[in-house]
This record gives sequence, structure tokens and C-alpha cells, in this order.
Amino acid sequence: KNPITHAQRAGHTTRKLWRGVCVYGVQCCRGGAEENEVANPRFEEQQTNLQPGREVCGLLGGQLCPERQQFKISRDKKARPVKDGDSLQSLGISDGGVIYLKDLGPQVGWSTVFLAEYAGPLAVYLLFYPRPALVYGTSRAGTDIAVHVAMVCWTLHYAKRLLETLFVHRFSHATMPLRNLFKNCSYYWGFTAFVSYYINHPLYTPPGLGSVQLFAGLALFLVCEYGNFSIHIALRDLRPPGTKERKIPMPTSNPMTKLFHFVSCPNYTYEVGAWLGFSLMTQCLPALLFAVAGFLQMAQWARGKHRNYRRDFPSYPQGRTAIVPFVI
Repeated sequence: KNPITHAQRAGHTTRKLWRGVCVYGVQCCRGGAEENEVANPRFEEQQTNLQPGREVCGLLGGQLCPERQQFKISRDKKARPVKDGDSLQSLGISDGGVIYLKDLGPQVGWSTVFLAEYAGPLAVYLLFYPRPALVYGTSRAGTDIAVHVAMVCWTLHYAKRLLETLFVHRFSHATMPLRNLFKNCSYYWGFTAFVSYYINHPLYTPPGLGSVQLFAGLALFLVCEYGNFSIHIALRDLRPPGTKERKIPMPTSNPMTKLFHFVSCPNYTYEVGAWLGFSLMTQCLPALLFAVAGFLQMAQWARGKHRNYRRDFPSYPQGRTAIVPFVI
């Protein structure tokens, strides 16, 4: 329920004092999505270190949940959202300043989304592994070793993802839009069914180069899985527990983190490498399509993070690319 009253919608001036900050006039502006304009004509000098996100929510009677609001100091769509650590002073908001806030809709915890999207592939893949007659009919075709190795690798990957969500990751944001839960689960669960159906099919064709291709792909998969885990540990150690501090990621004593010398998001680089290894190991086109789709999405995320690193850290290493060394 929108906490803005009818009087406020009509443009009537209201005033509420909270922690020494006065807010005058709240009006509802429409521009595609509903935005609330909060004008702040007076701040005491000693109060300019206040964080506007939670302060504004408090000023509106605590009826707005800070986690589902996006705050900006401009209506420009390209304007950077206000971060939790930003203060009024750092944003240049002073006497008569304006903050724009937008309700992002229902939210769900990041860990909840991760657990759901990663638990699904474990269950869905194993539904096809026994070759149920309901899906494949009755068949006495033998099962190649590549099928068993693929099942172990798939299970290992998503079990690792679940354990990292529970014990490794430290999220910079508490929540994400609820719609992402359905979007992410559809992507992971759907691709899992697509890949598992063909790898476990009675007519599945094993790798053309036999055990050489199988073990080469397996080696690439395992090395990249370990590399991905190493990067996640390094990123976790950059952020002290209970904080949202950001630092420039650098290599650690673990040799797998040396990739930080070349790319901003080596966790994505290793992730793509693992799925390319899985595709080589299984010689399965749906698995390769999954790897390509994942690369396209992760490349987009990596470019965004790379831009943010370069914007927020003037001393950020210039020789790094986003995800593919020297290329992207």
C-alpha cells in the first residue's frame, strides 16, 4: 500500500521531523513507473552524513521498506542509483535538494533465489538419469561411461553452488525483485531438462575420440570448477562480514586467482570454461548451447562490473578486460 496520503497526492505541504531532518512536500510523479519525489529544503550541517535511503523511508512513517526502493538524485535513467553507504554530503544534496525514489515491487532474498535456482537442476537432471520408461519408453541400450561421468559432474557443480550460497557468498544487496526467482528458475531448470534429456537418451552417441576426449573435457571441467571456487573465496575475503565494503580484487597466494591480472570477473571466465569442458566431455550440442547462453549472460554482467570498478576506483588496473583476457 502506498503510504502517500490523499492530501499529499493533492500537493498539500506536510512536515514531519525525524532525526533532525525536515522534509516538506511529498508529491507523486508518474513517468512509466510510479516515482515519489521527496524534497529536502533544509539540513543541519551536522546531519549531512545521513544515508538518504533509510532516512527517507523513516520520514515517510516507516511504511516503505528500504530494500524495495531505488533512490536516485536525478530522473535520468542512466543516473547511478544511490548506494546504502552514500551520504547526503557525498551526493551533493544540500539545502533544497531532491531525492527520487521508485518502488521496485515485491522482493525476495538473494540466497533464497540462489538456493531455488541451484537445487532445481540437481533434481531435474536426476529425473532423466535412470532413463524412465515414461520419457524414453522401454529400451535395453547400454549406458556409456560418459553418461555416468556427466551426471557426477553436473551434481558436483550444483552441489558446490548450493554450499557456496550457504557458506561462502556475502551479498552486497539483501534482496532482488521477486520476478527474478521465476526467471532464473525457468532458465536453469529448463536448460537442465534440455541437456539431461539428450545425454541420458538411449540413442546418445558417446564422444567421437573416446576416452581421450572424455578425460580431456573432464580435466578442463575440474580445473575450472576449482578456479571458480578459488575466486569466490578471494571475493568473499575482500568483504568483512556484515559490511558492504568494496575493494579492488587482486590475486592471492592461490595460483588460480592469478587470472585477476587479466580480467575483472575470473569467476565467470572459469564458469564458462567448466561448461565448455562439460560440452567437450559429453559431445552434446544442448550442453554447448547452455555454455554459449551462459557466456552471453555472464559477459553482460562482467562488462557492467568492469565499468563499475573503473568508475569507482581511479587506480583500477588498466590492462584488465571484463571476462576474456585481452578481448572482452
